[in-house]
Parts: sequence; C-alpha cells; structure tokens
Amino acid sequence: MAFINKISNEEVAALEAVRFDGKIIVVESEEALEKACADLAAHPVLGFDTETRPSFKAGVSNRVSLLQLSTYTRCYLIRLCRVKFSNKLLSILQRSDITKIGADVAGDLRSLGKLHTFTPRGFVDLQSEVGKFGIEDKSLRKMSGIVLGKRVSKAQRLSNWEAQTLTDQQQMYAATDAWVCLKIYDKLSESKR
Repeated sequence: MAFINKISNEEVAALEAVRFDGKIIVVESEEALEKACADLAAHPVLGFDTETRPSFKAGVSNRVSLLQLSTYTRCYLIRLCRVKFSNKLLSILQRSDITKIGADVAGDLRSLGKLHTFTPRGFVDLQSEVGKFGIEDKSLRKMSGIVLGKRVSKAQRLSNWEAQTLTDQQQMYAATDAWVCLKIYDKLSESKR
C-alpha cells in the first residue's frame, strides 16, 4: 500500500477524529501501579507517550507528569507526578521483548531519563518507520491523517498535566495519543505484507 508523503493542516482538520474506545485507567497509587505493570508486562506490544505540564517561560522546562502505556483495549495513564518510578515500571521500559511504539520516542525517553536512569529497550519510533514509506510529515497528528485517514485532536496538549484531577478530555487525549501509535504501526506493518 502506498501512502501520500504530505498532508496539509487543512486536510487533517477535515478528517474524522480518532478516539480511543477502550478502558482508561488513571494510575495514582503504588497499588494501582503494581496492577498496571502486571497487566502491561503480559502484552508484547504497547503504545507509548508522555505528557509534561507546559512552561510558558523561556528556558524553563517541567518534568514529565504523565506516562501513557496502552494495549489495544486498556490505556494506563501513569501519573509520575504522583507515583514513584517503580522497578516494575522500569522493567517494562527496559524489556526488549515488549515493543513500545511512540512518536518522537527519543524526546520522551530523554525526559523520562531525568526522573530515573534506565536503559530503554524495545522502542520503535513511528517517525523513523513512516520514513521507510516516503512519508515526510512526522507529527503524530499528520502521521495519523496520512496512515489512518483520521485526525488526532491536539486540543489538550498544553493543559495542566499536574492538575489535582485529570479531566475526561485530558484522559481521552492522553489515551488516544498512546493507543493511536499502535494503530499506525499496525497499518504500516500490514502494508509491508
């Protein structure tokens, strides 16, 4: 299957929105993190993303607030601003037998590395993968538009990821960002066959 190599912002805006339709689990306690890690460790492929509270001051950057890891049916929103970076979570990020698929993975891993030192293994960056198909647009929004023909909403991107409670809109945005990476990867893999 051939894909177009570029898509305009206007063309993306005209597409139907894609939304995660599985179960979203917000992880804010050690106990919830244990359960999440047990489930995630049983899956060979996960969608991956992070969110950071935006800084509107030059030269000021915040720490990662949220780590999203998604299966096809469940997305865990791990609030790193509330729970410790546990050894079980580190294990998942370091396992080469669990493929973690994201966009701009290097940037996310750099940010996570500021919270805890670890050796990332098993990561696939969609920005590299789409290049093999001649796709030049590398934002998640545009990759989704080109590969899936659906639009990823970016409305919550600059919201407060360290808020006391994540809104339903924030949860849907965060879950969709991780899960849609799985869907894009699957479509690219299908087109290789």
